[in-house]
Amino acid sequence: MRFNRRKALITGGVAASVAGGWWWLRSSNAWAARFLRERVREVERDIAAATHKPAPASWDANGITLAWLGHATVLLNFHGLTILTDPALGNRIGLGLGLGTLGPKRFIAPALRVGELPPIDVVLLSHAHLDHLDMPTLSRLPGKPLVVSAHATADIFGPKRFAETHELRWSEHVTLGTAKGELRVEAVEVKHWGARWRSDTHRGYNGYILRREGRALLFGGDTANTDAFSALRSRGPFDAAIMPIGAYRPWIRSHCTPEEALKMADAAGARHIVPVHHATFKLSDEPMNEPIERLQTALAKEAGRLALRQVGESFRIPA
Repeated sequence: MRFNRRKALITGGVAASVAGGWWWLRSSNAWAARFLRERVREVERDIAAATHKPAPASWDANGITLAWLGHATVLLNFHGLTILTDPALGNRIGLGLGLGTLGPKRFIAPALRVGELPPIDVVLLSHAHLDHLDMPTLSRLPGKPLVVSAHATADIFGPKRFAETHELRWSEHVTLGTAKGELRVEAVEVKHWGARWRSDTHRGYNGYILRREGRALLFGGDTANTDAFSALRSRGPFDAAIMPIGAYRPWIRSHCTPEEALKMADAAGARHIVPVHHATFKLSDEPMNEPIERLQTALAKEAGRLALRQVGESFRIPA
């Protein structure tokens, strides 16, 4: 048999490439290698059920009730108006590949799946990151919601999907008219970034003030520590501030610590703090339970201000 040198070189090159790729995947500290290692490790991991299950049908329409569905997704009944923040209710968040999603897997299932949601009146989108603007969830929401998002983001989800779409820059506001009354939404400054694919840096990123029936709520979106919340105090008082408390190690330039989240809520003058953006997806290096434990410690002398601790819990804000 004649020795085929060309075939041998090709075979050897392929084998070397496979071996090199396997070595890189196992040992490299590059972000892509660590990302893929996480995806491999979590394949066999089960998603735990949420400890609590909200019952929005039983909520009083003459008050304010909210439930944490997981990550940055909060379901609000604001005097009869149903609002959803940054909806992401699938088993994974990340890049859609048609047959599935390439990205982090949930540790805890959403407290309500899309099919269990009541009709949504308003959706608030803080920015375009895949864990906050999740197309599989957005495309299946019940009802015909009005959407408020950061500037230069509506092209991602397509305005025709919804009754109305409003893009806001910081300090801009819109008054939404619904069959259940009006909701005033104002975009406020936070410290984060808005690009969906890293290169599209023109996209915005917001927090929001919500006003209705003489009451006000603050949704901090996603933010690092910033003095911008101090400027909001004169626009209060706020019955509650929904604040992110996780994904700070090593991403401290983009995300705040629990103590910083509390400091910003205090600066804005919030009566209660609703912690989100923790315990759901592994997006950083701190232990999964660390953010809520640190926040509870920081609020040890004011424990009544901490509205929620676990996915699925509901909280009715006192009048």
